[in-house]
Amino acid sequence: MSSILLSTLNARYFHSSLGLRYLYANLGELQADAAIREFIITQRPLDIIEALLAEQPRIIGFGVYIWNVVETTQVVALLKKVRPEVQIVLGGPEVSHEWEQQRIVTLADYLIAGQADLAFVQLCRRLLADDPPDGKVMTPESPPLSCLASPYPFYCDEDIAHRLIYVEASRGCPFKCEFCLSALDQNTQPFPLELFLGEMEQLYQRGVRHFKFVDRTFNLNIRTSTQILDFFLERADKQLFLHFEVIPDHLPSSLKDRIARFPAGSLQLEIGIQTFNPTVQAHINRKQHNRKTEENLAWLRQHTSAYLHTDLIAGLPGEDLGSFAASFDRLVTLDPHEIQVGILKRLRGTPIDRHTAPFDCRYNPHPPYNLLCSELLDFATLRRLERFARYWDLIGNSGRFAQTRPILLDNAPFRRFMSLSDWLFATTGQTHQFALERLFDWLYQGLTEVLGADAAIARHVLAEDYQASSAKGCPAFLRAGRPATAKTAKAARNAATPDRQARRRQEEN
Repeated sequence: MSSILLSTLNARYFHSSLGLRYLYANLGELQADAAIREFIITQRPLDIIEALLAEQPRIIGFGVYIWNVVETTQVVALLKKVRPEVQIVLGGPEVSHEWEQQRIVTLADYLIAGQADLAFVQLCRRLLADDPPDGKVMTPESPPLSCLASPYPFYCDEDIAHRLIYVEASRGCPFKCEFCLSALDQNTQPFPLELFLGEMEQLYQRGVRHFKFVDRTFNLNIRTSTQILDFFLERADKQLFLHFEVIPDHLPSSLKDRIARFPAGSLQLEIGIQTFNPTVQAHINRKQHNRKTEENLAWLRQHTSAYLHTDLIAGLPGEDLGSFAASFDRLVTLDPHEIQVGILKRLRGTPIDRHTAPFDCRYNPHPPYNLLCSELLDFATLRRLERFARYWDLIGNSGRFAQTRPILLDNAPFRRFMSLSDWLFATTGQTHQFALERLFDWLYQGLTEVLGADAAIARHVLAEDYQASSAKGCPAFLRAGRPATAKTAKAARNAATPDRQARRRQEEN
């Protein structure tokens, strides 16, 4: 039994909550009577509250985010019906801004708006001593990072074996991009580097090999970045995998040298581009040197084995469809491994709201608060872009269509893929739940009938991609006629046999 429970609903079991572990680490004398309880958003709210109440808690703290606010609201509502005396404390970015009209805040007893690392334990002490504060909402100052106890010992063995391990070397972001909550940061703070690397060593010795850094700008302080990379280069093995978010126009030679030394499959860089349009960049207060960005992306692609995940946002103030298409085409020529296309969201508290009236931006009132229409993009166009993004994930970002992608994007990539996207939706009426074999057939039909690709070439590249996928079955486009080459014949043969047999055939050949 625990008097204090720290809980959140993760998007998947694979995820873990770094925030809860910070709260737990800083509970001091209350830690012995507290526990972390994580769930996932697909679990039934009744099952979640049953598990929580079985421990007879007096206080439950919930981390609330854009991806779990709907489900967490249901959980809190049920908890207050069944056990109204249990004190519910909320925190997290979704409830730290514009909370006055949020139902979940109305239901809860207390809200800590902002960084709760030390504020939560102070509140718990008062509640357990029957000395509750007068107000419902607390807005603490950001604590000095050197004062915080480390959360990393509280990743348990099960976390290390089965979950993603999040770490952070700094907090805050110096940039003020208006679509991002980091625009509200007053300053950027690093954690003491020697202590941080000591914690990373302990995690490494416990078996952690996948480290996801949540720093908003990993390459802000180059001296710190190079020391962290050196630490991991000294420990690099076949299992090591690191994920960093970097700004693309700030890669001095000292950083490039270290990035180039990481072996294939060990390093992923998340690189926000968002737009190449200078006027739109100025609207959203985004400072980005476009030419330097392109040079660095090209260098990373050509001279390193790092996996490049890039981001574009459709619907930014002042950007019409043609401008977004130009950014997409420009990024495609740089050939990153992924281009994540997102629709603009109006996150609570972000300065992007100042453009709502001037550009007639209308947002979904429910999570994820995506743009529905604007002065420059009507509702129908944004729906097309949403489908474009979904199909692009299935095809362009999946890694399954390495041979097909160059033909698909040849000359005017955005226009060609939008044509395919429009046709796919008109033909199938769906954006999800595509069987892989059927998706290959749709692609063959789209390439040949919509985009005018040569049938023999389309069959050849799709057959190679299907073979590489190791999928079972045999798509209709391979069965319908004579395969274009011996390789495609082997693809059809392997696709029609069980995986084990297919692997054996590959070994034989």
